[in-house]
Amino acid sequence: MRTKLLQELEQVNLRLKSAKAKVTIRESNGSLQLRATLPIKPGDTDKNGTGRKQYNLSLNIPANLDGLKTAEEEAYELGKLIARKTFEWNDKYLGNEAIKKEFQTIGELLEKFEEEYFKTHKRTTKSEHTFFYYFSRTKRFTNPQDLAKPENLINSIATIDKEWARYNAARAISAFCLTFKIAIDLSQYAKMPENNSRNIPTDIEIAAGIIKFADYLNTRGHQVNQDVKDSWQLWRWTYGMLAVFGLRPRELFVNPDIDWWLSQENVDFTWKVHKDCKTGERQALPLYKQWIEAFDLRNPKYLEMLATAISKKDKNKHAEITALTQRVSWWFRKIGLDFKPYDLRHAWAIRAHILGIPIKAAADNLGHSVQVHTQTYQRWFSLDMRKLAINQALSKRDEVGFIREENGKLRMENERLKLEIEKLKMEWVYKRS
Repeated sequence: MRTKLLQELEQVNLRLKSAKAKVTIRESNGSLQLRATLPIKPGDTDKNGTGRKQYNLSLNIPANLDGLKTAEEEAYELGKLIARKTFEWNDKYLGNEAIKKEFQTIGELLEKFEEEYFKTHKRTTKSEHTFFYYFSRTKRFTNPQDLAKPENLINSIATIDKEWARYNAARAISAFCLTFKIAIDLSQYAKMPENNSRNIPTDIEIAAGIIKFADYLNTRGHQVNQDVKDSWQLWRWTYGMLAVFGLRPRELFVNPDIDWWLSQENVDFTWKVHKDCKTGERQALPLYKQWIEAFDLRNPKYLEMLATAISKKDKNKHAEITALTQRVSWWFRKIGLDFKPYDLRHAWAIRAHILGIPIKAAADNLGHSVQVHTQTYQRWFSLDMRKLAINQALSKRDEVGFIREENGKLRMENERLKLEIEKLKMEWVYKRS
């Protein structure tokens, strides 16, 4: 990504030069800066006596592709001010010097987080998703009453027990601090933890898992709210769809095309993933079509329940969609499954590989690049593929043994019948004589 960013940065600077904007963009410590020769900044010394000096302006623009678009827009704006000789040092260009010196509480800054964040980020579905990730984790792992001081934020991270939670909190708080120009060193938490082991379910375990939703009826007791007594059926449907298509849970709840799923024209049984999802729109194909009927996934009743569930939510708010996806995980735990929703996605990827489906086709169906497919899922292929290969080999061995045994029985029965026929022939000849 950094190589791509630097290549794009070079192209942007060539465009600025061609437009004679007299501004360039540079990358420094994870941020993008504008470089230009400007009137002497208030309080600065004019050593050369020219009344002008080259400055690097930090506008709190992150060094990524979205940030580069913002930086290019800012560069053209600054270039116009320079050309018209109307540039003035204001709060925007003074940067850190314009920030309030007194500390505010974390809660006060969280209220401003969205507004400030999107001053330097283009608002898209993906950037909104990223922002909600930063916002929700910063809010979850910090005390809103604490002053937004580096030591308080670092202490919040240090008290988190689980490695992955600590790593994710550090990522979010780092973005929070960058937005509000809070100098903080989180390098000790920047290393990604070792990969957690996953429990990738087999096909047999997946088929058995869906039965547990109905079994829940026998264990939940009788004091159940009548409005939600059948809600387990929606989550069983969700489970089945995740298993059949390898979807991200969110892709079931973001503007689902229910009419298409139930349509008679949908002969390939594809699920349409909406363009507002993480990797845009696509039509996902099922790996096992027989599961669609076996799991009753085109039952209009369940789709009505889905429509009701999402109609209660503001579909443009990532928090509400996230609440639905968290509910899926809750149900997995509730009925006693020992794997997670995303493990069904991994199982789909491994199953596709075992069946010999080309990586490009599998990656496209899951909605990511071949690189992501191999990097993210390859780590699980080795052990699980060995397990599946061994199990398949044992199954084939058992099947061959069974066939041999049956053949042996058939041969014995054939010999017995031959003897019986010969005996009958002899008796018939004897009677004739």
